[in-house]
Amino acid sequence: MGIRGLMSFVEDHSNEFFTDLKLRDTKIVIDGYALFHRLCFNSNLELRYGGDYDSFANVVQKFFQSMFACNICPYVVLDGGCDISDKKLTTLKDRAKEKIQMAHSLSIGGGGYVCPLLIREVFIQVLIKLQVCFVQCFSEADRDIMTLANHWNCPVLSSDSDFCIFDLKTGFCPLNSFQWRNMNTIKGTQDYYIPAKCFSLDALCHYFSNMNKALLPLFAVLCGNDHINLPIMERFLSKVRLPLGAASSKGRRHHRVLGLLNWLSHFADPTEALDNVLKYLPKKDQENVKELLCCSMEEYQQSQVKLQDFFQCGTYVCPDALNLGLPEWVLVALAKGQLAPFISDALVLRRTILHTQVENMQQPNAYRISLPIRQIIYGLLLNVSPHLENMSWNSLPPQTFSEVERVNKTIKTSIVDAVELPQDHCDLSKLTELSLARRLILLLETLKVKQTVLDTVPASLKLPIAVICYWLQHTEVKAKLRHLQALLLGMLMGPLHAMINSPDKKHLREDGAKMLYKELQRMKEQTRPGTRLDLDTAHIFCQWQCCLQMGMYLNQLLSTPLPEPDLTRLYSGSLVHGLCRQLLTSTSVESLLSMCPEAKQLYDRLFNATRAFAPAAFLLPKGKSNSKKKKKQKKQGTNRSKNRVGTISDTRCWYEVSNRFGPLMVENMEEHQASELE
Repeated sequence: MGIRGLMSFVEDHSNEFFTDLKLRDTKIVIDGYALFHRLCFNSNLELRYGGDYDSFANVVQKFFQSMFACNICPYVVLDGGCDISDKKLTTLKDRAKEKIQMAHSLSIGGGGYVCPLLIREVFIQVLIKLQVCFVQCFSEADRDIMTLANHWNCPVLSSDSDFCIFDLKTGFCPLNSFQWRNMNTIKGTQDYYIPAKCFSLDALCHYFSNMNKALLPLFAVLCGNDHINLPIMERFLSKVRLPLGAASSKGRRHHRVLGLLNWLSHFADPTEALDNVLKYLPKKDQENVKELLCCSMEEYQQSQVKLQDFFQCGTYVCPDALNLGLPEWVLVALAKGQLAPFISDALVLRRTILHTQVENMQQPNAYRISLPIRQIIYGLLLNVSPHLENMSWNSLPPQTFSEVERVNKTIKTSIVDAVELPQDHCDLSKLTELSLARRLILLLETLKVKQTVLDTVPASLKLPIAVICYWLQHTEVKAKLRHLQALLLGMLMGPLHAMINSPDKKHLREDGAKMLYKELQRMKEQTRPGTRLDLDTAHIFCQWQCCLQMGMYLNQLLSTPLPEPDLTRLYSGSLVHGLCRQLLTSTSVESLLSMCPEAKQLYDRLFNATRAFAPAAFLLPKGKSNSKKKKKQKKQGTNRSKNRVGTISDTRCWYEVSNRFGPLMVENMEEHQASELE
């Protein structure tokens, strides 16, 4: 949510509407969505290369360490899926279009703000590591945040202007004036505090002739927020003479805010004000508009959800969710952030939005190659509850879902078929009752990899390596050997960090692990300033991240038959792009890893697990490709690759008709090919 122009208006009148706070010794309820966006966009992080997740994780950690130092107890509340009514769909589509334009701008060297794809998952992993209490709401979190903060008499931390409308007992602290990087000590003590500003609703109402604060929700919906933007309201605004008062402000948007608040201040209550709004509209529209406005105003009332019960007892009860008859384990997993909002949207709305990255806009969107994984996810979410049959998607053909995706530089809604799964996989309420072996088989068959391939891979990297195997099998991915090498080298950062900090391996600290870690960090830092983006490489890694994201979502839906990888040190875009450049010109994997035998051994295990899935030409020696023999081998390798790689067009038939869930991977030809490469 958010009211157009309101936040900049109140900040322009900071002296009137805000008080200074020295924040310490308190609970605080944090708008998680606003926080991770703020930390991502205001910490000088690189946004072009698909996410420096290690750097982002460090920023998040420092933020909460500042809070702990001031004895502030944070409770993070995250948005869930879209509202059941899907009333924000138009706003979400508009934002998706804006994001495409910003991603395009970043891709050609311009400015823009696009969150890396897995930023939310990284944020949640850091919260878990730091033991910060958090909850993921069933849908939008604003009302639940307000209700919890009022229950605990503590402030809210956000950047959402809707918190200027909510009647908060202890106030609202905007993130942009929350100086967590500049902690101070109380004079004469060693007690730290964070300088902050707190918005006062009473001060706002006093400024506008002591207006009734109950009028503010009507102001929000008349001004226009994410939930309502009626063209007919422009008719009202064009006819009514909005008094600007003595104060003038910049831009038409501020004139609207100022004028509406002045106009509404003349009425005693919302009923009187609403009747006066309707006078300016045609009689035939009045009843519908009144119903819409009243419904939208309810978004600013107390929530029925009691988040304090979740934080104190672990129980999350949401009437909207209960009314849908969803399985209990699904509701618990959603509240704990163990299932993503993507799953909630697919489950409740049968509609998902695929977010654009900084990718090549002239190519098909990077999500295309992960479609077979999503079709399995959709297959698991069919036939969940009879309560869902009357939802808005009942106009969709049976067994289908809709996806909002990028096509060129705009969006398109596509209809996608769910894969038909065996009967015992079709009841979501009993999915957790399937044995670990059965759930693992479904995951690995979807990723087209045999379990034996992962036997030598450390548990924490099994899922990312399985995803790489899937990624390499798609002809649409134009990956070269250096792209695979860079990804795998980047994945060494986590194990290297563990080696360096392990008390059992002190001899390594002055040894190769530390040297290699520093060298990789140096490569990462060298990539950042003003380096031109290789669009093809960016697109290839975007495709991999999409596969990893959907692989993780499927793994979560199957109750993690493979351990969830630590994303904070799994992928650093600046490092991986820098490695690609180095491997193309001067550096070899062998020379880089020669300083750390342990890392070389792990790299070889990861590389050997993935090599059989690459096209034959992928691994041909350099410098010999001009010979007729090599050209012939390349051609044969490409043909073999085409014979064994599933493409988007055949995703509904990625199994044999006679044995739908038989082994999907490395047949005799592939094993023969792998032995040839040996």
